[in-house]
Amino acid sequence: MTGTGAGTVLVIDDDDDIRDFMELGLRDAGYCVLSAENGASALDVLARSRSDLILLDMRMPVMDGWAFARAYHQNPPPHVPIVVVTAAQDAAERASEIGANGYLSKPFDLDDLTAAVRRYLESESSPP
Repeated sequence: MTGTGAGTVLVIDDDDDIRDFMELGLRDAGYCVLSAENGASALDVLARSRSDLILLDMRMPVMDGWAFARAYHQNPPPHVPIVVVTAAQDAAERASEIGANGYLSKPFDLDDLTAAVRRYLESESSPP
């Protein structure tokens, strides 16, 4: 994948405004975007569609980020990178708790978002 926006990103966040901001920004940057308002909906999306990266909020109703990560990792591989998107002060710890590849602290701007997505998609597609 290149830094020009190739790839599909699944955005999981219960805040409509944040989810919309992420969706629009990533689409404008050339990414295909899937979205879900909680972990349970995200598992349904992943059962039907392929994603190259998951942006995961941790605190959500129905199924939070911790429960989603447990359920996702019970699925057979391959597993795509997960980036925790959180306003928590301990963002790195939250990411570590679920074995995420990284984190993005809220609030963030569009440049932060696209840089994080590009970094994790490129690291996944780099030859070993």
